[in-house]
Amino acid sequence: MIEITSTPIVLIAILGTIGMILPVMSVVKKEKGSNSLYASIAFGALIAAIGYVGYDIFTHHLQPAVFSGDVLANDSFSGLFAIAMLIVAILTTAGSFNFMRGQAHPPVYYSLILLSTIGMVLVAYSTDLVMLFIAWELMSIPTYVLAGFMKKNPSSNEAALKYFLFGALSSAIIIYGISLVYGLTGSTNIGEVMTGLMHISPTMMPLALLAVGMFIAGFGFKMGLVPFHMWLPDAYEGAPPTITALLAAGTKKAGFAAALRVIIMGTIALQLDWTFALGVIAVMTMTVGNIAAIMQKNISRMLAYSSIGHAGYILIGLAVAPFTAIGIQGSLFHILNHSVMKGAAFIAIAGIVTTLGVTNIEKLKGLGRKMPITSLGLVISLLALAGVPPTAGFWSKLLLFGSALQPGLPSWTGWLAIAGVLNSALSVAYYGWLIRKMYFEGETEKRIKEPKSIIGVMIFSIIFLVAIGVYPDPIIEFTKNAVPVLNTLVVSK
Repeated sequence: MIEITSTPIVLIAILGTIGMILPVMSVVKKEKGSNSLYASIAFGALIAAIGYVGYDIFTHHLQPAVFSGDVLANDSFSGLFAIAMLIVAILTTAGSFNFMRGQAHPPVYYSLILLSTIGMVLVAYSTDLVMLFIAWELMSIPTYVLAGFMKKNPSSNEAALKYFLFGALSSAIIIYGISLVYGLTGSTNIGEVMTGLMHISPTMMPLALLAVGMFIAGFGFKMGLVPFHMWLPDAYEGAPPTITALLAAGTKKAGFAAALRVIIMGTIALQLDWTFALGVIAVMTMTVGNIAAIMQKNISRMLAYSSIGHAGYILIGLAVAPFTAIGIQGSLFHILNHSVMKGAAFIAIAGIVTTLGVTNIEKLKGLGRKMPITSLGLVISLLALAGVPPTAGFWSKLLLFGSALQPGLPSWTGWLAIAGVLNSALSVAYYGWLIRKMYFEGETEKRIKEPKSIIGVMIFSIIFLVAIGVYPDPIIEFTKNAVPVLNTLVVSK
């Protein structure tokens, strides 16, 4: 029986309805509608959606399933990811008020953001592999268009093409993994699949391993894990910066939601010890991302490689998940923080591009005097990404690195913490270099007018990142409550 008041259904109703109405409005209206009108409608829909999710979570009105056949789950784990993804969509839409002014087809732009957001949140709510794949495509297809939305810009076209080709490849790999799993277990329900894999015959084990490998590769592309990261820097650099915020802080989280639902549970069901392999990928990912970031001259490209590094940090929690629940808690905490940290950073870049038209770091000299509020928001985001106290990023990194140092863990997990600390120190170097350019180099610059929507995003981000940094207890408790949803299959008793 369908529960029409369950969160996933309500989100589809709110975002889907507005997403379909916006293009129709542009056709019906005889005069050309303003960008602000369409942006305001989309922004209002997202606020209503996150308000409903928050109400559902904090009043504990959570139902175990909303569709017959159990294709969607309504739990605190899904709610946490929904909150993170909706925050990113809100920041993206708010940042687009000024960025899209004067651009063609704003209703289509905001409609695609809403439709992609539906896909993102449904990935987190999915408990069936077919439903997950449908949600995955609903998330991905609009972003292919959005990445190339500035069609007169060759870099945007190149970004869209690369993103589409690698995205199509990852989707093909995922659907191949799903077909293998269905052939092995006769089901696509994740719970039934896990039960089936626990009793699989030894002769079928190679196919099961291949299926898990397909999921790791397919989801790994979206997460930006090494060696599946090749497309990411070019796509993030060429896409409009507001859309890069959606990709880096939003769709990447959908990859981790799918990984937690499918990959980790699948390896436990097969009684495989993949922890060391995940640990190796984590170290490779964070190291490659940070070393490459320090060599970049373009701020968008620097933050793209930084996103790869943060995927490595989050993967630490997944690597130690079979040994301690703190690992998953740290990953969830950092996922939520990263949504704001990275989202705000790219929205700040959107403000810089809108106002100054530059992304080269050498041309950002004196930015702190030209655009003080945007610069402050960018600096706080960078400090949070580096894990500097008292920002929210410090606590999530502390949980992640601390989870690898828990008593009773294999000796190699300690190296994950060491690698995380060293890579964080490396990130301080290139973030600090950027901050020095902004505040301590260049001539005395006259202050220029900053876009109001960008100022709003920066103020929200500063308050969020500092407030959580000073008082992290509510978020720590929130993430702690989300862990038991996966505990029974992920954490050893």
